[in-house]
Amino acid sequence: MATDLKLTGFRYNIAAAVFFIPYSFAEVPSNIALKLFRPSRWIPSIMVVWGIVMTLMCLVRSYQSLVVARTFLGFTEAGLVPGVNYYICLWYPRSERSKRIAIFFSSASLAGAFGGLLAYGIERMEGVGGLHGWQWIFCLEGIATVLVAILSFSYMHDYPETAKFLTESERSYIIDVLKQDSNHLSSRFDTQFIWQAIKDYKTYVQILIYLGLLVPGYAIALFSPTIINELGYSAANAQLLSVPPFAAGCIGTIIVGIYSDKHRLRGPYIIGGALVSLVGYILLYCSVRAGPSYVGACLAAAGVYPTVAIALAWAGSSAGGDLKRGVALAMVIGLGNLGGICSSFIYIDPPRFHIGHGTIMGFLSLAIIMSLFAMWDYNRLNKKKEAQCLAENISEDRGYEFEDMGDDSPLFR
Repeated sequence: MATDLKLTGFRYNIAAAVFFIPYSFAEVPSNIALKLFRPSRWIPSIMVVWGIVMTLMCLVRSYQSLVVARTFLGFTEAGLVPGVNYYICLWYPRSERSKRIAIFFSSASLAGAFGGLLAYGIERMEGVGGLHGWQWIFCLEGIATVLVAILSFSYMHDYPETAKFLTESERSYIIDVLKQDSNHLSSRFDTQFIWQAIKDYKTYVQILIYLGLLVPGYAIALFSPTIINELGYSAANAQLLSVPPFAAGCIGTIIVGIYSDKHRLRGPYIIGGALVSLVGYILLYCSVRAGPSYVGACLAAAGVYPTVAIALAWAGSSAGGDLKRGVALAMVIGLGNLGGICSSFIYIDPPRFHIGHGTIMGFLSLAIIMSLFAMWDYNRLNKKKEAQCLAENISEDRGYEFEDMGDDSPLFR
């Protein structure tokens, strides 16, 4: 693609980066739309649209048209990640969200693994139908997205209250669990809850944590074949060798998600994963041999991918009330995704990529520091609320008094 579209200088980086600008700013409106419309119509609909955009990217013939197509892809795909995370929050209590979000995010690392395999195979279609191999990648993967989206219209259910596959006893149980988990907070649509999310400093703490984890994640997704190629492997073999790091990330994401829910802990798992990834990037930075550098790439992916799901479970669990949670998640994901622009421009000094690896180590350190602060701050706030409840004799039966306070409610932990 770089040769056919003459992607010289920073053109590839710019084409990668333009995706993130509309992607970041369209996420909050998208989650509000999901609240106003039915999830089973909103999410499959945007899937159809971005699948069509991806398919039509096979017709790209110049750098300029690639930039335009990537911009439209960013607009149309923006609603998926915050939408699905918000959707999971509508079905599961906070103690059970991490492993569900982890399963969802494991598909991202799994897609990275299969993407390498598919790219290796589809590249063999060079010249078929007058298209290059890279054009066939866009075409076939876009068509697959549209087909899955069409099926989703029939198989996606909106809410526990309306899901047809639930028995009445199951429905009552889920609704009761969610009601208890919400601490009697309001679920109605009101703009005051949007402003609560925007004005809450804790939202921005979570944004910094997510940013510190997402830039390394995007860097692995965008540049792992390039990094492996620069270690001395051919481009085709680099696609194949990019599979194990993603596979390790997929397995790690599910395992960490399960144990994070089991222990009801978020911060320690984020810090642990970030430290593992940091070791991987130190190996990549320091090693001059292909073997240790490749081990570093595997550790970098296996460490950081599990933390992304945990960070979103943490952000969703710490925001009180349905609408505030949806807006806070969209802000965390949207503003965090601006880091994708950074990750598009830091891998500029092959073959060792010291600038890129060093920058990533800085972002991982940011995630660790902000996670430590968040753990301390949430513990402080919980102790303060417990003391208030004890002093003012506040119990669950007074929950209706605080239903519009979001996570500032003394009953919310």
